[in-house]
Amino acid sequence: RVGGLYSDTEFDLTRLRPYRSRMIELGRSCVHPDHRHGGAIMALWGALGEFMMRNDLDMMVGCASVSMRDGGHVAASLWHKLSKTHLAPIEMQVRARLPLPVDDLEHTLEVDPPALIKGYLRCGAKVLGAPAWDPDFNTADLPLLMRLADLPARYKRHFLGL
Repeated sequence: RVGGLYSDTEFDLTRLRPYRSRMIELGRSCVHPDHRHGGAIMALWGALGEFMMRNDLDMMVGCASVSMRDGGHVAASLWHKLSKTHLAPIEMQVRARLPLPVDDLEHTLEVDPPALIKGYLRCGAKVLGAPAWDPDFNTADLPLLMRLADLPARYKRHFLGL
């Protein structure tokens, strides 16, 4: 436990303070091109689940990036779509420190979530608030939270042996 979260540099996580002792942060990972197949990601998720069970952790928080190559219109549209279907309860919502100006962007495009976000949503993830702009990577970062309690049964069996 290092005491800080990368997500806290992009979002005000004050509302998550009561949950911090039960939370782990997910971040970027690098896998050698020769090993970028289902087995590698399964091993990563399996080890993560084992670590969480061993340490009595039941929540995962992190940022999921959406490219800003189009100026942010896809990210704004995705936020507007997900805010209607996957928004966390108000008591868990966070605010971006450098907000993407979603209301100034086209936000009615028909968009599908990127694969990683789609996977998190299938696992029961909730969006914690509007996206932050990450100028270092030129991405819009959505804050996400996944609770083990919300994980569908088939994923619990597969990753946690429950």
